[in-house]
This record gives sequence, C-alpha cells and structure tokens, in this order.
Amino acid sequence: MRQKQLPLPTHPLTRFFRPAAESVSTSLSDSSVRGYRSAVRHFLVYLGACYPEIHNLDQLRRDPHLLGWLALLRSRNPPRAAISRARYVIHLRRMLEELAWTQQLPALAHLLVPDDVPREERCLPRPLTPEQDRLIQQELLRRNDFNSNALLLLRHTGMRVTECIDLSVDCLRAVGPEPWAIHVPLGKLKTERWVPVDSLVCQFVDRLRSLRPPDAPVTGRLLLPRSRGR
Repeated sequence: MRQKQLPLPTHPLTRFFRPAAESVSTSLSDSSVRGYRSAVRHFLVYLGACYPEIHNLDQLRRDPHLLGWLALLRSRNPPRAAISRARYVIHLRRMLEELAWTQQLPALAHLLVPDDVPREERCLPRPLTPEQDRLIQQELLRRNDFNSNALLLLRHTGMRVTECIDLSVDCLRAVGPEPWAIHVPLGKLKTERWVPVDSLVCQFVDRLRSLRPPDAPVTGRLLLPRSRGR
C-alpha cells in the first residue's frame, strides 16, 4: 500500500523548495521522494517557528539558520538515530545545491558542508560471558566436525582468521622436550611467530588433519584446504 505524502507547510520558501525536491527526486523511489519532502517540511516548519522574517532564499545564512536547524535535529527527545539525522542533512544539502544552481545563488551550496552529516554510530560488540563461552565450546566439541575444530583452534590460540586459514599441515612443531607450538606464517603484521599450545590444541590440529577431504589440493598443503586452491 502506498504511503500518503504529507503536504509541505505554508511558507514563503515553499515555492522554491517544492520544485527543487521534485527535480532531485524525479528518478528515485517513492521512499526517497518522501525522504526529500520530509527534510523540506522539517526545515521549513523550523524556519517558520524560529525565523518568521525569512521570506527569500538570499536571506538564509549558515549561522544561525542552518546551524540552528542542525541543533534542533540533535535535541529531539528521544534522540533521532544518527542515520536518520544524516538522511535529513544529506537531503536538504542536495536541495540547497539544486537551488544554488537554479536560482543563481552560489552561497546556498555552502550552507551545509560534508562535516555536518552525522557519523554512523559504531557499537562495540558485547563480549561473551564465561558461561556463554563454555556452552559454545561444549557444543563445538560435541559436533567435532571440520568447522567446529577450526573454530576451537582459533579460540585456544588467539590467531586471526586470516592467519588460521594459512596454516600448513605441518604447522604443529615440537620446540622442546614436551611443549608444542604452532608456526603462524606471515600475517597482517608482516611477521611470523610461534604460538605455544597444549595437548588439547594438538588434538584439534590432529583432528583437522584427519578430516581433510580426500580431494584436498596437494599444492601448498594447507591445514584448512580451500576450494579450488583459493
């Protein structure tokens, strides 16, 4: 079902922004058209409420008009997600650039700058609890297949995935009377190293060797063979 579009507000600048929104969204999807119109509506409602003296495009200034609008976007409670605020800024900036060209007012194109677009929120992954870690390892041990042993090898050595997939079949070496170590080839840091391991990790490596498919490529002799050598 097509979502109904809300009308643009009654404002002196609507006569400029309406054709600009139609121009930049001509070949876009309905959702993108609604996004442009929503940005226009939000900006013009703000202008009408806070700066009713604005009647022409050449009256617009970055400070206070656009900076005040950016502050309004940030001040909403509950706050808008960064991606939602970014869409508003990107859409309005695109229309100001369109108006700068059609209305011969180059200054409009500089009222919003790339740094005004909010950065995407990056959330750090939540670490596993000791109980979750125990249960996952328990399940991997129960499965005891090729992938689960590879994951357990990663878990008990701290290797990067890109390092693990480059391990050779004979990566496990004896470095003393009893201790064993895994030879990790050149990786992200352009260095190779030895990772001390216990008897449990030795079992993972032996299990991976035994589970290698019969048609595993002989060339390179990787512990974790890749499809068609890749």
